Amino acid sequence: MGTYLNPSRQNFQISVNSKIFVDKSEMIGFLNTLVNTQERYVSVSRPRRFGKTMAADMICAYYGREADSRELFTKLKISHLDAVETKTGTIGWDCYLGRFDVIHIVMTRFFKAKTSVEKALEKLQMMVIRDLKKAYPETDFFDEKDLVQAIEDVYSNIERQVVVVIDEWDAVFRLKQIDKDGQTEYLNFLRDLLKDNEHIALGYMTGILPIKKYGQHSALNMFDEYSMIAPMQLAKYTGFTEEEVRQLCSSYGRNFEEIKAWYDGYEVSDILPPVTNHAGFHETGIPSVQRKYAIYSPLSVVKAVSTGLLMNYWNKTETYEALAEYIRRDYDGLKDAVALLMDGGRLKIDTSTYQNDMTTFHGRDDVLSLLIHLGYLGYDSMTGEVFIPNQEIHDEFRASTKGNEWAKTFVAYELSEKLLKATWNQDEKKTAELLEDAHNRAGNQTYHSEAALSYAVQLAYYAAQKYYTTILELDSGKGYVDLAYLPAPGYPDLPALVIELKYNQSADTALDQIRRQEYPARLGHYAGNMLLVGIDYDRDVPNTDPAFKHHHCRIEKA
Repeated sequence: MGTYLNPSRQNFQISVNSKIFVDKSEMIGFLNTLVNTQERYVSVSRPRRFGKTMAADMICAYYGREADSRELFTKLKISHLDAVETKTGTIGWDCYLGRFDVIHIVMTRFFKAKTSVEKALEKLQMMVIRDLKKAYPETDFFDEKDLVQAIEDVYSNIERQVVVVIDEWDAVFRLKQIDKDGQTEYLNFLRDLLKDNEHIALGYMTGILPIKKYGQHSALNMFDEYSMIAPMQLAKYTGFTEEEVRQLCSSYGRNFEEIKAWYDGYEVSDILPPVTNHAGFHETGIPSVQRKYAIYSPLSVVKAVSTGLLMNYWNKTETYEALAEYIRRDYDGLKDAVALLMDGGRLKIDTSTYQNDMTTFHGRDDVLSLLIHLGYLGYDSMTGEVFIPNQEIHDEFRASTKGNEWAKTFVAYELSEKLLKATWNQDEKKTAELLEDAHNRAGNQTYHSEAALSYAVQLAYYAAQKYYTTILELDSGKGYVDLAYLPAPGYPDLPALVIELKYNQSADTALDQIRRQEYPARLGHYAGNMLLVGIDYDRDVPNTDPAFKHHHCRIEKA
C-alpha cells in the first residue's frame, strides 16, 4: 500500500466505526454501471459538510485491490443490491470489489496560497510516481516526472486498470482565484491525465464547484457533472435524506420536527434515465422519471442528534464572512434579492451563465448560482427558483447583513411590503404615497420617460416577487398590459394585479385604457379576484409646485 496508490481502507473504516454512520454504499452500485464506459468520468460537487470526502474514501476502499474490504462491504447496503444486466454482462454488487489499482489525490495537500500551480503539479506527480515505482519496481519508467507517461508505462504492460479519485479538485479555483494562467495549466494537466486514457476504468472527482467553463463549454467535457443544481442519479446521496434523519432521531430520542425546522430545506431532483430493455438498450417512447428529495446537511444533523443542541453549526467550518463577501456585491439589485429571500421568498434565476468559478460574475444570477454550490441557497430544479433552505442558513444571512450598509435595503423592502398591502386593501392614497417615496429613492433618472417610470414602479413592487409571477408587456390581444402580477402557486387566493402606467396623463385614463382594451379578459380565470391599478406621473409640474414628483393612483376590483 502507498499514500497515493492503493491507500488502505482505514479512513472509511473509521467512518463506519463512528457513533453515527449513515450508509451510502449503494452509490457504488450506480458507479459500477459506469466502469469502462464512455460515462466513466464523474464529477460530484457539493458544499462543505456534505460528505464528499467520506464518499471518496468509500470508493477507494471498495475498488482498491489491496484494501481487503470484502468483509466490510458485506455488512453494508450495497451487498443487498440486485445484479444489473448491461450490454456487457451482469454486474453484481461485488463485481468490481478489490479489482483495480486506485490513485487517490487530495488536491489541498499540494495547492497552497503561496505555492505556484507549476510547483504544486511537479510535487503531485513526483509523489504519485514514487508510489508507482515502489509498487512496480520492474517497470522501465521513461520519464519519472511525468505522471501521464508513468501510468502508460505501468499499465500498458499488465492486464490491470486504475481508478483515479480526486478530492477537493477545485482547490486551485478557491485558493488561486485570480491566477488564470495557473488554472488553465491545472485543467490541461487533468485533461491530459484522464481524457481518452484506456488505462482508467473510472475517474471520480469531488469538490465544491462544478467544472470551470470557458464561455459555454467545459474545459473537461468528458466528465458528467452531478451538482447541487442537477445531482441526477446521485441525488439521494447528496446529503442525508428525510427518512435517514427520521431514523437517527428515533434512535437518539430527538424531536424530528425540531431537527427538520433547523436543518431541512435543500431540494434535489433525481432524473432517472429511460427504461432499458433486456439487452441494455433504452426503450423508446418511455418518459424519464423525476423524483424530488429533501436533503439535510450531514454534519449539522450529526452534531444536533448527538449533542441534542439545535444551533448553527455552519460557521464552525465556513465563516459568514464568505457569504457577506458575495452578497455585498450588489449586482442587478442583489441586495434587494437577499432581502426578499430572507423574508421567505423564492426567486427564479438563470444558472446557465455562471462560469463555475469564484470571480467571474456578470450579474445577480451568477452570484446566486455560486451560493447554491456553496450551500447558502437551496435550488428547486423543477421551478428554477432559489430560496434560503432552513433556520441554520437564515442565521448565516442574518449575521452577514448586520452592517449599516444593509439598513437602506431592508427599509426599502419593508416599504415595498407596505405598498403591496396598501394595493390589496385598495387604499389609493397610501399606495400613491408609497409609490412616490419609492420613486424618489430610485433616483432622478427614473423621472424622464415612461420606460423609466415602469422601472421605478417594478422596483417599488419588488416584494411582490415573493407572492407573484411578474409579466411585463403582457399581450392582451388588443394591446399590452404594462405590468401584470399573477399569483404564484403557493398563494392562489391573492388577487391578480393589472397595472397600467400613464406618463403626463391621469390615473383615470389608465383605468379607462384597461377597460377599453379589455385587459381583464386576457386573465379571465382571475375574474372576481383581480385588481386594476392605474398610476400616473406628470413630468411637467415645476419643482416649486406641491404636486412636483407626485403620483395619483386609482384601484378598482374586477
